[in-house]
Amino acid sequence: MHVLADPLRLQIITLLAHETLCTTHLVEETGARQTNISNHLRVLREAGVVDTEPCGRFTYYRLRPEVIEELADALGGLADVARVTAEIGRKRAC
Repeated sequence: MHVLADPLRLQIITLLAHETLCTTHLVEETGARQTNISNHLRVLREAGVVDTEPCGRFTYYRLRPEVIEELADALGGLADVARVTAEIGRKRAC
């Protein structure tokens, strides 16, 4: 969650959901500096959210959909628990 909480990283993964891109493309699309994009991509790569594909002088980045699906499932599970908790009015006494 922390990895995806940054607005620029969220923008990057949104762009990568639509197509595989290199750093140059992400700089053009976001308007962010290349060093900033590279740092965010490193965080996403280390967290396992994106995969890399070398292509000549460039490295392309691709979103790993299974990671996003796992997160969505986990959040969906939390939403289900919260819904049941609200329905039964569960509240810890002080």
